[in-house]
Amino acid sequence: MQDPNKDTEWNDILRKKGILPPKENLEEQERAKEEEQFAILQKSLVKTYEDMTLQELEENEDEFNEEDERAIEMYRYLFHSWLFRQQRLAEMKAAQVKNKFGEVLEISGKDYVQEVTKAGKGIWVVLHLYKQGIPLCALINQHMSGLAKKFRDVKFIKAISTTCIPNYPDKNLPTIFVYLEGDIKAQFIGPLVFGGMNLTKDELEWKISESGAIKTDLEENPRKQIQDQLMSSIRACVPARGESDSEDD
Repeated sequence: MQDPNKDTEWNDILRKKGILPPKENLEEQERAKEEEQFAILQKSLVKTYEDMTLQELEENEDEFNEEDERAIEMYRYLFHSWLFRQQRLAEMKAAQVKNKFGEVLEISGKDYVQEVTKAGKGIWVVLHLYKQGIPLCALINQHMSGLAKKFRDVKFIKAISTTCIPNYPDKNLPTIFVYLEGDIKAQFIGPLVFGGMNLTKDELEWKISESGAIKTDLEENPRKQIQDQLMSSIRACVPARGESDSEDD
């Protein structure tokens, strides 16, 4: 018979049809069963040894009779099984948190409190206020889609500016606010802050990373590389002072 605890398409179908209980219920049942086995096992251990650690049990194993040894072996097995399960549950919960988002969510003013202020403990929120018809806003929305897929533990949101802030001036667009647990940690307002239509996804990633919202794998500011290249080009085109003086002579 197939294990009902396994993550298979067939088990998923059976769960949807109500034939198998939800996976969360199965895990609860398994934990309860393990706790019951621990309780029974503790009662079966000789009282002298029941408060010993695993290391102490190993040091005194020569004094155990066969019944004690069987109980201790079972205890070791259950203990290590319990540790493995706890580790697996912790990894699953960490993965769920890490992959919680992954897309840019569109909101309006009525969603602001729920999606931003009440986003959750330790959840970073990156909100882009935009307006249709502004090319730089469209470019940032495109870049944010890529960043949302890359940083799935961060909540990326976009909203038409005037639905969140009535009469918000178009000259301030695009605007990005970065929040942590409802508090603004950074704000980027206006086209000059973003460098215009030459803005790349890496440059936006670096800018947002400076707020602490994301942990970038970029080693340095991509904008600095462009600036250094531009300055090098300018220096190459401008003659040195000595060359200019000799030409005048």
